[in-house]
Amino acid sequence: MTAPAAETTVPTGHDVPRAVSALLFVRDRGIFVLWGLIILAFSFWCAPYFATLDNALLIANAAALTAIFAAGVGFGVMTGVLDLSLPGTAAFASCLTGWLITNGQPVWAGLLAGLASGVLVGLANGLIVLRGFNPIIVTIGTLSALSGLAAVIAGGYTFPGLTGLTFMGTDRYLGVPAPVYIVALLFLVGTVFLTRTRDGIRLMAVGGNAEAVRRSGIHADRYKVLGFVISGLCAALGGLVTAAITTEATPEASPSIIFNALTAVALAGVALTGGRGSLPRVLVGALILATIANGLTIRGVQPYWATVTTGVLLLASLLLERIVQTGVSNRLMSSANLSVHKKQV
Repeated sequence: MTAPAAETTVPTGHDVPRAVSALLFVRDRGIFVLWGLIILAFSFWCAPYFATLDNALLIANAAALTAIFAAGVGFGVMTGVLDLSLPGTAAFASCLTGWLITNGQPVWAGLLAGLASGVLVGLANGLIVLRGFNPIIVTIGTLSALSGLAAVIAGGYTFPGLTGLTFMGTDRYLGVPAPVYIVALLFLVGTVFLTRTRDGIRLMAVGGNAEAVRRSGIHADRYKVLGFVISGLCAALGGLVTAAITTEATPEASPSIIFNALTAVALAGVALTGGRGSLPRVLVGALILATIANGLTIRGVQPYWATVTTGVLLLASLLLERIVQTGVSNRLMSSANLSVHKKQV
């Protein structure tokens, strides 16, 4: 008679999931911890000027523009594309609005035209990319073309005296700058769209695996174009808010726009390959950049050190993303192998 095999408990792998959970926490929640530590450090280093309500409003207002453009980059990246045309779209939208207002058109008509131009630029980018062209090359070409068109509209100069836009720029409501309200509304609507609507969830899914979405019967290309359209709309909004703050529209497409926006998105742990991301984290990424710049300014540190810090943060966030992804993959593979090899028949 053959003795029955002793019962063996198959390892559940609780230790491995804990390690994976820790890595995922660093990726998904680490940015909030980082921001808290930065605030704490500057509160001591820059006392008593940093930790005040007035300074908090200054930081929020300074982060507003970066946050708007970062939302545009984030939407594009979550869809699986990187839109580099944002500075050109912003310049074109602001100059178009400035031209209309200075030529006697009402402010609301100029704003609608500016926002519509962003939608059309995004639509054009999306349709061209669907023809099989590289998104980066396409959007770089669009950036160049739009910068030139903005200069043509402005005649090589600017549109000064746009005081009719101050309601969305320098004006304050209940003591809070207008751009802060615009950012709050943009991120609230964007977050609800991505997490609570069918189209938003599908847009994220297309960024993760467009082919799988296509095989499930969903029109994946439509959502790729939608990502470009939302990105263009955010860029146009950013250009209009910039014009409202400075009360002038300029055709200059500043490269710092895309640099700061990309850094905020990378800090937020948004996968540059698409399919994963969070708009609230993108907002915190923009706030981190503004907080660092504000603290260094209070201490009298030269502004270029803020640029250096931004670049270091961008590289560090990319390195952390690689470490976390590699760590999660290795631990999940180890867990799977452990479960298979420990089984006894």
